[in-house]
Amino acid sequence: MNPTTTISHRFSPNAQKVLAKRYLTRGPDGKPTETIEELFRRVAHAIASAENNYHNSKYTVEQLENEFYRIMTDLDFLPNSPTLMNAGKELGQLSACFVLPVEDSMEGIFDAVKHAALIHKSGGGTGFSFSRLRPANDLVSSTSGVSSGPISFMKVFNVATETIKQGGTRRGANMGILRVDHPDILDFITCKEKNDELTNFNISIAITDVFMEALERDGEYNLINPRSKEVVHSLKASKVFHMIVERAWRNGEPGIVFIDRINRYQPTPAVGDIESTNPCGEQPLLPYESCNLGSINLARFVATREGKTEVDFNRLREIVHLAVRFLDNVIDQNRYPIPEIDKTTKSNRKIGLGVMGWADMLIKMNLAYDSEKALELADSVMGFIKRESWSASQDLAKERGPFPNYDRSIFAEKKMPPMRNATVTTIAPTGTISLISACSSGVEPLFAIAYEKHVMDNEKLLEVHNDFIRVARERGFYSEDLMEKIAHHGNLKGFSQIPEDVARVFVTSHNISPEWHIRMQAAFQKHTDNAVSKTVNFPFEATKKDVETVFKLAHTLNCKGVTVYRDGSREEQVLNVGKGQKGKSTAAAEAPRVTPRARPERTVGVTERVKIGCGNLYVTVNSDERGICEVFTSLGRNGGCPSQSEAAARLVSMALRAGIDVQEIIDQLKGIRCMSTLKKGAMSGGIKVLSCPDAIGKAIEQYHLSAKDTFAKNSAPQAEKRPSGKKDLLLDNPEPGAVCPECGEGLEHDGGCVICKYCGFSKCG
Repeated sequence: MNPTTTISHRFSPNAQKVLAKRYLTRGPDGKPTETIEELFRRVAHAIASAENNYHNSKYTVEQLENEFYRIMTDLDFLPNSPTLMNAGKELGQLSACFVLPVEDSMEGIFDAVKHAALIHKSGGGTGFSFSRLRPANDLVSSTSGVSSGPISFMKVFNVATETIKQGGTRRGANMGILRVDHPDILDFITCKEKNDELTNFNISIAITDVFMEALERDGEYNLINPRSKEVVHSLKASKVFHMIVERAWRNGEPGIVFIDRINRYQPTPAVGDIESTNPCGEQPLLPYESCNLGSINLARFVATREGKTEVDFNRLREIVHLAVRFLDNVIDQNRYPIPEIDKTTKSNRKIGLGVMGWADMLIKMNLAYDSEKALELADSVMGFIKRESWSASQDLAKERGPFPNYDRSIFAEKKMPPMRNATVTTIAPTGTISLISACSSGVEPLFAIAYEKHVMDNEKLLEVHNDFIRVARERGFYSEDLMEKIAHHGNLKGFSQIPEDVARVFVTSHNISPEWHIRMQAAFQKHTDNAVSKTVNFPFEATKKDVETVFKLAHTLNCKGVTVYRDGSREEQVLNVGKGQKGKSTAAAEAPRVTPRARPERTVGVTERVKIGCGNLYVTVNSDERGICEVFTSLGRNGGCPSQSEAAARLVSMALRAGIDVQEIIDQLKGIRCMSTLKKGAMSGGIKVLSCPDAIGKAIEQYHLSAKDTFAKNSAPQAEKRPSGKKDLLLDNPEPGAVCPECGEGLEHDGGCVICKYCGFSKCG
C-alpha cells in the first residue's frame, strides 16, 4: 500500500503540490524521496526525541512522536516552515526568526553580513536595527574620513541576501529598522521610494514615546547622533510623521513599530534592550536571539452541539499544551547557525505559538469579521490560548526548570510562577502553512471568496471557498456561472442574488474598513506576548488621511506596530497584470497626449534658500487652488549653472500643470548628485543637499508636506483616481510585479508579508 494513502486525502491537491515542491526531501535528481506521511514522521520523531534530555517527562519518545504526528496530520497545528523542512536532517536549523546586532564599526557591520548569510542559507529570516550606526557624513576618526551612513550599508546587506539562494525552498528576507530620532531618518523613510531598491528588505521606523508626545502637541523632537549621543538637530514631529504616511500610502513602506512600548512589555529588560524584530514585525527579539513559531488552525475547533455552533475549548486546551511542548522541544533539537545565537536563545527560550484560520472560524460561527461579536470572540479565544499556553509553560518549568534568565526577568520581579519560556505567544503570518492546512492566513480576513487559477495558457481552474459553496448550496443560489463572476469580481458586492446576511459574513479584506482591521489586531495583541503580524489593506481610493488615522489608532489601541498596503499603489502593478498577457500592457499605446494647463493668474508660495556647491540657490514653489503648479530658481552672486537650474524648473512647472503627480517629480529629482555640492557638504534646514536638482526636489517636497491638507483636498484626485479600465486588473494582483515569479499566479499582501496562495512562494522567506 502507498504509505501516504492513509493521510493524503486530508490535504488538498494544492497542499500536496506545495508540500512536494517545498518540503519533501529531494534526491540528487531533484525528485522527492519521501512521502507526505514520512515528512511528518520525520518531524514528529526529531522533535519528540528531545524528551530524552529529561528524566521525569510524562511521555516516552514514542508516545510523544505519535501525538505530534497526530496534531500535524490532523491539521490542528503546524510549526514554522524551517522546522518542517529541516527537522531530522543534517542541516537541522529549525527557527524562522533571528535578530542580529549591527555594531558601529566596519568589523561589526561585516560580521553581521556574514552571520546573516549563514542564517539565510539555513532558511531563516533576519532583523536588524541600523540605529547604532553613525549618520552619513559623520566623522570616522580612524581614517579621518566621513561615514557613508546606515542606508549605504543596508545596500551591502541587500546584495549579500540576493546572493544566497537557499536551495530554492526559502528566500532570504530582512527587516531594516531605524529609530525615528536617528539623524538620517528622513533619508531612511524614502529609501524604498523606488520599488527596485532594497528589494530584500522590509523597512520600519522605530517610533519612540518622545516622538508621539511631540506629535500630539505639534512640537519638535531631537535627532541624536548615536556615536556622540549629542543632539544634532530637531525636527517637527508632524513633518516626519506625514512623510512616513506619504510613503506608506504610496507603496506600503515603511511600517512602524512602537519600540518603547515593545521594551516596556518585554520579559527580560535587565538582559538588554530590544532594537529590532523579525522580517514581518511580529517577533521582537534581543540581539543574537532567535524564536521558533507554530500556529493552531482555529477552523478545526468549531463544534456543533444541540444545533448550536461553539468553540471546542476542551480540545483547544489539549492542542495548546502539546504545541507548547513541541515548540520548547524545538529549542533543544535546533542546530543554531552561530554560537552566540545558541547561547542567547537557550537563555530565554522564547517560543511563539499563534493561530491561523481565524476568518474561517468566524464564517463557521456565522459572524462577520467587522463586527463587535467578532471582537468579543477574538478576546475570548486568544485570551484562552494565552492562559493555557502560560499554564503549559509553567508545567514545563516544574518538569524541566525555568528559562536560565528567569531570575533577571519580570516574572521573578513580580514573584510569578516560574516559566519555561520568556515569551509564549506570537501571531505570525502563516502564508505557506495555511496553504497546507487549507485555511485562512493568521488573523487576516479572507482576501477573496473565489479565485481563477491559471493552469495552462488557455485554461483556468476555479477555486471557491468551501464554506461559501456549502452555504450557497444550502441556500439555493449556487451556480457555476455565479462562482465564475464572483472570482472575476473578487468579492460579493453587487450580486443581488446573494442574500444580504451571507454577503455580510463572507466579507473580504478590501471591503473591511481600516479601523476594523486595527481593532481586530488590537484584540489579539491584548493577549499576545510578542506582537501581531497583520496587514491593514486599503482600497485603491484610500487617502493619506486614512493611513494617518490608522497609524494613530494603532498607537491608541496599544498595538506594537502596524503595516499598511493600498491596493494597486505600486506603479508596476498596472503594467504587469493583463488578463492572459502577464507582463504586457497596451497602456502606453493607448495613452492620450497631455498638454499643460495655462499658468494661473495668481499663485501663492514660498522661497527657500539652499546652500549648494556654487553658492546660494533660491527655490520658489508656488501653488494655486488645484495644488503645486510652478517652480522658479535663481542663483546668488557666486554664479554657478543658472541655465541648467532654470531649465529644470521650467520642465518641472510644465509637468506639474500637465497633471503629473507631485511625488513622481520629487522622486525623479531627489538623489541626483553634483560633485561641487557634495564636496561642500551642503545643507538645507538640516537636510543634506546633493545638487541643484536634488535641492529643487527637496524644496518641492517640503512645500508638499507642509501643505498636505490643501493638497489632499485639491490635487489628490490626480494621484488617487483609479486608471480607467484597470479596476479588475488591480484587484486581481495586489503586488509589485503583480504575479508570482515561480508560478505566474497573483500575489497577496498578507500578515505583513507577500505570498502566492497557489505555490507557496513567500517574499518574507
